[in-house]
Amino acid sequence: MNNLFDAQMRHIAAALLLTASLAGLAGCHSHSHETPQTATAETHAHEEAEPTIAALTEAQIQTVGIELGQVAQKELTATIKANGQLSVPNNSKANATSLYGGVVKRLLVQMGDHVRKGQPVAEISNPQFLQLQEEYLTLDSRIALAQQETNRQQELNQGNAGALKNLQSATAELASLRTRRASLQQQISLMGIDPSSLRAGSLHASLWVNSPIRGVISNVFAKIGSYVDVSAPVAEIVDNSALHLDLQVFEKDLPQLRVGQIIHFTLTNNPVREYDAEVFSIGAAFENESKTIPVHARVKGDKTGLIDGMNITGIVSLSKAVTPAVPNEAIVEADGKFYVFIRTDKAPPEPAHEEAGHDHDHDEAPRAGNSGKPTLNFEKIEVVKGVSEMGYTAVTFVQDLPPNAQLVTKGAFFINAKLSNTGGHEH
Repeated sequence: MNNLFDAQMRHIAAALLLTASLAGLAGCHSHSHETPQTATAETHAHEEAEPTIAALTEAQIQTVGIELGQVAQKELTATIKANGQLSVPNNSKANATSLYGGVVKRLLVQMGDHVRKGQPVAEISNPQFLQLQEEYLTLDSRIALAQQETNRQQELNQGNAGALKNLQSATAELASLRTRRASLQQQISLMGIDPSSLRAGSLHASLWVNSPIRGVISNVFAKIGSYVDVSAPVAEIVDNSALHLDLQVFEKDLPQLRVGQIIHFTLTNNPVREYDAEVFSIGAAFENESKTIPVHARVKGDKTGLIDGMNITGIVSLSKAVTPAVPNEAIVEADGKFYVFIRTDKAPPEPAHEEAGHDHDHDEAPRAGNSGKPTLNFEKIEVVKGVSEMGYTAVTFVQDLPPNAQLVTKGAFFINAKLSNTGGHEH
């Protein structure tokens, strides 16, 4: 019985000793570590929502090259991609030629010059020019003599004093001279000389070769001292205002095309700028053995930088439906989602203050706007991507945008990186 009592007492003593030891350890732990409330606050600080507004100074914006624009309305759905070439129809091309052979005395244009219709491009000379003018001037006096002879023969014939044969000969000579004069008059006019202005002391030893159309000098064939005639043009002129597309469309896509459709196109070797054209003609036969059908479209708007013969890549719009679209550079990806940035008046959140008595051994990451310099604020907006064509991507905004919102069209990647650096702590 006594043994049983002693064993129970030993168990009680051991339990009391263990309790005292645990209490001591708990006391030490409370002095060397954070309280439960502090740990909870720290957890919440690290679980705060990611920031959505970044502030950049004017210097940062200029350095990175950030550009702003508007959300565009683009026809990016239901399209056909086709390759082709810029072309000017033959009735808008011309050669500046001379109807009369001569040696080039002066060249007044060079490639790339704009010329108007009738503008001189070269001066040529030939002694034969003087001979034609000389003959034209002498015909007046010969015609006057022939007219007098015809009148005299008519009077003689009326008085039965002259032979009818002489009258007929004089009449034929007069008619022949008048015909020759009319022919020379036309030839001299084609030379660019006014026949009525010709005088014995003002004959022209050279003549001008003029541009037959308005346009741009695309080639100069002649040079000083070379001989030119109707078979040897001086220069070529192209009127780029009549520029159009010659697209090659495959047979399977032909039923979806119609006159009036809009084509967005870029230059194949320089796809920086986008142009528009409107379909005006669809071919009815295959082009050679390529099994493609030619589709022709007029270039609309500004044609600066477009030249006959350039290769292009075009997108044929198959419907009139338009969709909001942004440049590809305006979209950034983060955590599997897509975003754009718009300029906003909202301010970025203030950095959290450390609790008193809890100093860190590291510095805070720099935050936009802390420098005191004027800043522009940009808000990250989530979007859903659609089809991408011609440098633009169709987007659906998860939230409504403010009216006339200014979109970051270039430099969005930098803003997103800035925002990511602002949002976290470094340990």
